Amino acid sequence: MTDVTSLRPLFAVLVSAVAIPVILSLRSRPNVREGVTLTVAATKFALVASMVPGVLSGTTYVTRIGEFGDGLSLVLRADPLGILFALLASLLWIVTSFYSIGYMRGLSEHAQTRYFASFAASLASAVGVAFGGNLVTLFVFYELLTVSTYPLVTHDETDEARAAGRKYLTYTFGGGVAVLGGTALVYVLTGTTAFTPGGIEALAGADPTLARAAFALLAGGFGVKAALMPVHSWLPDAMVAPTPVSGLLHAVAVVKSGIFGIARVVLDVFGTETMAELGVAAPLAVVAAITLLTASVIALRQDNLKRRLAYSTISQLSYIVLGLALLEGEALVGGLLHIPAHAFMKLTLFFCAGAIHVETHTDDISDMAGIGDRMPLTMAAFAVAAAGMAGIPLIAGFVSKWYIVIGALEGGGLVFAAALLVSGVLNIAYFWPIVYQAYFESPDGHDEKPLVTAALGGRGSPRADGGRGAATREPDHETAAHDADRETAAHEGHDEHHGGPPAEGWDVRGWRGAESTWFMLGPILTAASLSVLLGVVPRTAVFLRIIETVVGSLPGVMG
Repeated sequence: MTDVTSLRPLFAVLVSAVAIPVILSLRSRPNVREGVTLTVAATKFALVASMVPGVLSGTTYVTRIGEFGDGLSLVLRADPLGILFALLASLLWIVTSFYSIGYMRGLSEHAQTRYFASFAASLASAVGVAFGGNLVTLFVFYELLTVSTYPLVTHDETDEARAAGRKYLTYTFGGGVAVLGGTALVYVLTGTTAFTPGGIEALAGADPTLARAAFALLAGGFGVKAALMPVHSWLPDAMVAPTPVSGLLHAVAVVKSGIFGIARVVLDVFGTETMAELGVAAPLAVVAAITLLTASVIALRQDNLKRRLAYSTISQLSYIVLGLALLEGEALVGGLLHIPAHAFMKLTLFFCAGAIHVETHTDDISDMAGIGDRMPLTMAAFAVAAAGMAGIPLIAGFVSKWYIVIGALEGGGLVFAAALLVSGVLNIAYFWPIVYQAYFESPDGHDEKPLVTAALGGRGSPRADGGRGAATREPDHETAAHDADRETAAHEGHDEHHGGPPAEGWDVRGWRGAESTWFMLGPILTAASLSVLLGVVPRTAVFLRIIETVVGSLPGVMG
């Protein structure tokens, strides 16, 4: 790889950061505010995409911000692994921005200006995480991401939302402390924190006990946002946030930043060879396998759709971690490919859940029998993404999981391959009943869809979406006085219906898009189409080419 000094990585971070005051100043002009959001999102994507050809040809774009000690610096580097995450986050911000317009206006949500400003801050932090050139820079943006997403998690301003926000901060800041400790230990052992393909060479000769401690701190710290068990419980509770925020948490930025951090540690800090020598890969693989199976079983119990999707996310993220922990070339490719694959599929699923909430005020799976009549395109997109989650061919999830399973078999990890296959069956078990009842059952003739009713973890099924009426939200006189986005009367009226089919049954809307606004339906179909595109032509979709470049640069992994 050839380093080239460039301001493009810095501009890719700053373009959404400088937009924050502009968005805040447009409180009384929502159309202009959202136009700015879409323009900035497109600009960020264009900046990131402009670096892809160079990165694929062996160029690394570097912005040196400053040095504050021997071997310590703030550096942004657009390398293949960073481009993978940045390209995904910037692309999906465009899609999520369109969806957010339809969702927030559809519910006449309060504090929309704060919402869009926080989204811009989150994406600036996420791209900073992607382009962090060393552990120090990554840590700084990792913590900024926590701060910028907190207002989104607590957007609803209820006691439940604030409790979820406090839990989110406690877990993620705790993980950040662990990351800082691991970073300091790596620096003490090697004199550097810079990312190096194949790992920092000095770690191979460092004290094994201290090296293992550094790995445990880094993997554990990043594992909090990656929702590895047992530090996962913040994620289902965070589903109290509006659905676009849930999409951000699960598909675009937050949990993916944790996964990305683990990928950096495995590939560019320790390297596969040093991890094998230290014996730290096997424990990580065991944690991932336990998480993916346990979360899948818990998902069977959830009646609230977003909470079922949350536990599905916990399971699916562990596919990525397991692929990385197997240290085999094919498994590494599959694990990294599951980052965009899961993002496209899970964003589709959450978008569908949000559209159902906006249009029918329904959040519970048991209330969705026959809803395919009311929302045929939405549920068709849901079916496509659900099939991909289960690993059905021609959808992105099949390709990534195929690579992981092959890598597990080639590496002798028969137990891990079996865990992956069992999890696929469980995916079918908690997704297929939703699709089946949507199209083939009626509201007056269906069975319960939580397949397991025993207490297998988690709380019951509290409401897990934004859009509550003002009557259920604590009054905020300052916001009421200053935020022109609040439309209380409309909001109250919107929430009078608590979900489920009307007394006369679901009406039939047909397949022409009348089921929802196109601000929501368009992003749903786009995300579903991206899932299919990545499943049919993964290399043409560029992500697989980037990943092959990443893995191909690792010594002793792939030729």
